Amino acid sequence: MSNQVKETHLPNLTKLEIVLEIYEKTGFLRKNIVKTVQMTLDIVQEALADGRNAEFRNFGVLEVTQPKAVNGRKTKRPSLDVISTAHAEVTFKEGKILKQKLTKIRPCETVTRSQPA
Repeated sequence: MSNQVKETHLPNLTKLEIVLEIYEKTGFLRKNIVKTVQMTLDIVQEALADGRNAEFRNFGVLEVTQPKAVNGRKTKRPSLDVISTAHAEVTFKEGKILKQKLTKIRPCETVTRSQPA
């Protein structure tokens, strides 16, 4: 049996990376960039929490949806029926330009690393 794990994804984009890229491109004070990025995220978060969609032209729309409650069963006690409570979720629909850029993505090269035994 092999102790190799295949990773096929790139690391996530972080808020720090966004701040650093804006800093490199503009030369603005990092402290001000951090505040501005955080304020932007806070405004979007509050809008979504209020049930509003957040639309960014050519990028996409963060849409608040409310899936229907569904019946289910507990795996450890299948005799018990469980009804999921209705709740809000956020879905993302990509915009025109982002959709075009996503079609150009090639599958990542597979990176293999050793897994601890």
